[in-house]
This record gives sequence, structure tokens and C-alpha cells, in this order.
Amino acid sequence: MLLEEKIYFWLLLALPVVLLVFLAYRIWQKRIRRKFANPSMFSQLSPNRSVFKPWLKILLILLALGSLVIAMVNPKIGSQMETVKREGVDIVFAIDVSKSMEAEDIAPNRLDKSKQLVRQILDNLGSDRVGLIAYAGSAFPQLPITTDYASAKMFLQALNTDMISSQGTAISEAIKLATTFYDEDSQTNRMLFIISDGEDHEGNTEDIAEEAANAGIRVFTIGVGTEKGGPIPIKRNNVIQNYKKDAQGETVITKLNSETLRSIASETNGKYIDGRVTSEVITQVMDALQDIEKTEFEARQFAEYKSQFQWFLGLAVILLLLDIFLLERKTAWVRKLNLFNERNKKEEK
Repeated sequence: MLLEEKIYFWLLLALPVVLLVFLAYRIWQKRIRRKFANPSMFSQLSPNRSVFKPWLKILLILLALGSLVIAMVNPKIGSQMETVKREGVDIVFAIDVSKSMEAEDIAPNRLDKSKQLVRQILDNLGSDRVGLIAYAGSAFPQLPITTDYASAKMFLQALNTDMISSQGTAISEAIKLATTFYDEDSQTNRMLFIISDGEDHEGNTEDIAEEAANAGIRVFTIGVGTEKGGPIPIKRNNVIQNYKKDAQGETVITKLNSETLRSIASETNGKYIDGRVTSEVITQVMDALQDIEKTEFEARQFAEYKSQFQWFLGLAVILLLLDIFLLERKTAWVRKLNLFNERNKKEEK
């Protein structure tokens, strides 16, 4: 069970206050009656007055108020697990988070552009499973294979160039890590999207790409940056203070290396995509997904929670109606029972 608005439980503190007000009213009422007549005379003046009914009415009011509070809390039921059949492709996004991705030769910068591209791709996916890898000098698993796109976007937004201490661009490390992401028991088709500027300081990418192809993984590379390139800004509080220098004191210019990315894609029967125009990237990615056969897999999901407030609201209305129609005088059939032998006492008098 899920309680949607727990804060309204504080309103239950009003119930003892209502009860205290009722008790104070009853005490005041009794004092006024004593001033008017003694108890025996008052019972003769009001023979049909019920002692029990006022207490029953306040009980109905308290129960109605309690039901209204629970209705405002809105309890929900439906937490059981159900198995949902899906068809799709397993997709892993490996995103370059090296310092060169801070270059602003493509707006707003290479890394932000990469995140924008992946977010747009996620928005256009159907029932495919996705995973995230961040890499620089080493690769780091950011999100395992999942159908939860909301979580994928949250982890995607958290990517930055400071999350991996070892700098460089080891594309081969990202590919090796990606091969461990896919479920060996599932026969789904597998795709790996590498989003990078293509600067690789490790080499040996062709051999690793060939291993990925043997594992049934098609690698698609998306080049982010320009061949003209740009400097790597050094910022403080989002303000550029300087640009990265080499050992000779010269400003480092980082350029898009599309040849490396094209080579990796060709080794795995994939495709290289220019990442400068977002709409064109999305079109090419969707076309590639259309050409790949979807495979059925199972995904366990929580069933949708259903609101139950209407039952408590209905109960509150019924209790209030009962209170309205319930009079404080004795019920006719109760009087006929003569439970306390009241008629005989009157006759004796």
C-alpha cells in the first residue's frame, strides 16, 4: 500500500479537540439543566430525551472526520509485481567525459551536446532497454541495462568531466565494458552507441571492435566536435579563466577525429554519424533501429497503484447523513421495550 499525502495525517489531531469541545458542551448543558429543574423533574418534562443518542452522534462525526482525513491521504493499492512482455533492442550509450569534451567548437560544448543527443534518442525509443557508460582514461558503468528511461535521463544529466580521475580517451575500455552489459541469457539484438570526439590515446580499437562484433554487438559512433577543433577552456564558477596548455606552453587545440570513429563502426557492421545536427542524428539512429529485428524479452515492473480515496469519502458522506437524520430523542421501539421499568415507576407515583 502507498500513502500519497501523509502530511494530512496531522489533521487527525483535530479529533480529540472535537471530542473535548463536545464534553465541555455536555458539562455546560448539564449545569444549565440543573438551574432549570432537578434531574427527576427534568426527566418527566422531557421523557423522550435519549442519553445514548448524543454520544452515538459524536461518534459518527468523529468517524466521518477520520474517514475524510484518510481520503485526503489517498491510500493506493497495487504494489504486486507483474511480468510484462516486451520487444526491443538492448542499447548501451558510451559517452566520452574526457576534458577534451569541454571544447566549445560545437555549442554549448561537446559534452552537453552529447547529453542532448542521447536525451533526444531516449525520447524517441519505444520498449528498448538502455544502459549508460562514462569513459575517459578508463570506463565507468553509469547505469545497467534497464527499461527505466527516467532513471537513464537522471544519470545522463549527472555526467561531467570530473567524474573520472584518469584522463585520456580510451575508447577500447568503453567497448570492453559494454560487452559485459548485455544479458547472456537473453538473445536480444545488441547496439552500442559511442558518443565522442574520437581522440583516442590508447589505440588498439580495431581489435576490441572485432571482439565486440564477434559478441554480436553492432557499434554506431557519433562524432561530436569539428575538424577545425577548439581550445579546452579552464573555468571557475562557469567563467573561462584560461585555456589548457601543453608542455611547451602552447594552447592545446582538440579536433574531431572522425577516422577513428569510422573505423570502429565499420569493424562491427555499424555506422558513423556526424553529431553536429541533432535532427539528422535522431533520423539516422531511428532508421538504424528500424532495420534491426526486435527480440522479445521479459521485464519485471510494478503494477500501477490505484487510488482508494473514494471509498473513505463515500463512508464519510454516509456517516454524516446518518448523523443528520439521527434525532436525540428515544427511538419508538426502544421506548416500548421499557428497559428500565420506567412506566411502572410512573404508575407507582
